[in-house]
Amino acid sequence: MSFITIILFFVYTWGLGFGLLDLVKVKQADNEFEKQFMRIGVGLGVFPVIVVLFSLLHIPLYWWLFLILSLVMPILRVKSFKVPKIGLTKANIYSLIMLVLFAFSLFMYTKGAFAYPYLEDDDPWSHALGVSYIVETKSIREPIDDLWFQYFDPYPPGYDGLMGVLQQTSNNIMFTLKFFNALIISLGTIFFYYFSKRFMRNSKKALFATFCLAMVPAFLSHFIWAISLAVILYFVAFYATLKIEDESKWWIVAAFMVGGTLLLTPTHSTYFGLFFLLYFITLCVVHRKFMKYEFLAGLVGLGLSMIWWIPTIVLWGYRGAMEGVGLGGQSVFKVAGTGDKSYALSDFIFAQSQNMINSPIGIGIFISILIAVFLVSIFFTYKQLKEKKNHWVIISFVWLIFTFYAVNAAKMPIKISPFRTWMLLAIPVCLLAAQGLWFLFAVGKSKGLRTGLLFVFIVGIIFTSGVHKYNLNTAQWPPGAFWGNMEEIDAYLWLQETNLRPYTFIAAGAISGIGKYYCVYCDDMIKFSDTGPNQTIEEYTTFLRNNDFDSIIISALDAKHYNQEVVVDAMQRLADSDKFTIAFQNNGALILQLA
Repeated sequence: MSFITIILFFVYTWGLGFGLLDLVKVKQADNEFEKQFMRIGVGLGVFPVIVVLFSLLHIPLYWWLFLILSLVMPILRVKSFKVPKIGLTKANIYSLIMLVLFAFSLFMYTKGAFAYPYLEDDDPWSHALGVSYIVETKSIREPIDDLWFQYFDPYPPGYDGLMGVLQQTSNNIMFTLKFFNALIISLGTIFFYYFSKRFMRNSKKALFATFCLAMVPAFLSHFIWAISLAVILYFVAFYATLKIEDESKWWIVAAFMVGGTLLLTPTHSTYFGLFFLLYFITLCVVHRKFMKYEFLAGLVGLGLSMIWWIPTIVLWGYRGAMEGVGLGGQSVFKVAGTGDKSYALSDFIFAQSQNMINSPIGIGIFISILIAVFLVSIFFTYKQLKEKKNHWVIISFVWLIFTFYAVNAAKMPIKISPFRTWMLLAIPVCLLAAQGLWFLFAVGKSKGLRTGLLFVFIVGIIFTSGVHKYNLNTAQWPPGAFWGNMEEIDAYLWLQETNLRPYTFIAAGAISGIGKYYCVYCDDMIKFSDTGPNQTIEEYTTFLRNNDFDSIIISALDAKHYNQEVVVDAMQRLADSDKFTIAFQNNGALILQLA
């Protein structure tokens, strides 16, 4: 575990958040917990913007530059620092309960992430390759002659940029990806609480909604991808937007949060834009006026994201940029997902422990009951929705309709990766589940009945939603479809513990995932890989020495990619040669070291 990197993460995010809020000079929360945690959230939203600005200005992404930038404003304000007084107030008690939910989430996600010694599925290995490149080059711009890295350039670089900066002070890339991905998702529990507290104008409802979010299986697994950070920043962006009501200058902070959220992933940054648009339109309708500061936040935020998209499209061309973000040959309004399917009502109501690892489905029986109660309550309380304090219900209901369509859009003419939208559906579901429970409270006016209802639903949600989420997120997840067998993974994990500098023909992501840098775009590497394993012993030794390799790994991956007989023959010739010694061998791979 890299404690220094964990500390630096909070220094970066808290310091950047402090700096932006201080520069804009907005009034922050009176509650000390809210003030400090939302500084972290704001800093997390600013980070992608700074990464892109550094790239635009050709400033290398050195970790110490981010450290300096994050410390400037706190140091300038150190004379005015006062030790915060934290008493046992009702607001602080709620915050402490929220922190228990955060701790549960972090425990669950980290336990699951470290339940196996490899990276799960396929995406994290690609992130490892991109992060390794950023660590080595301090850049988020790749060689322009091909699409070498799946998740940055032209793909928006916020997530890999963050991980690349963190990895510079960490000695283990698997730890960096696993832990900080889990930490970011868990911080979402905190950000969601403070967002929903502002949104719902009720701390108790917000706390219950946060409990539901922590329990519902559909809201984010510990899968490593840019979507984790994108969705978490929804809450920070909307928190800042809601603060505009207190002080108009918050629109500037909100604009940075919008811009940062749009620099993370094509699909869920787009969904954020749609969330924000629906929020703005609904707000204008219920207030019966044009909400100019919210409009400014959205427009300027979109403009900030253009500091990436305009140079990227100029550099790659429109078609190249679309291919780079995974939309080659697809309309931006008809994006299919690999796990798209039609869902039955039971898929929503009954959560399962056996689930998709990247985008789990299912809400759970008791949360579904509360949504049904909310839908019924509309017929009895629709007049109350005109009141300003209840406008959040209308907005959440609009989000619910939108996300329910998005999840079920597999066979629709307009869709954006439907199966990946379950986590978005979970947001209005949890907000409105709280409203459903409070409707039941209003029906049963007895304090004892309310307490009983609360107890029943908490226990029911734990057992019909939370248990399934916990089981899924602490299970053994597969390492990815590209591997030949588990013994092949054992060989790479063995290699991870050595000081060898290995060459691989095609497994660049696997090599990067075990912390061995591999220049996938270098001409010599490309040429040797294209030639394949059927080369002479002299060609092998000359290539390896000229490129500073002291070993080579040939595995089942090569047998799948090249002709199996050629690979087996190459392994036998190398093993028999006096130029190499066998460093490791099993049924999945052969690792040979130069003699």
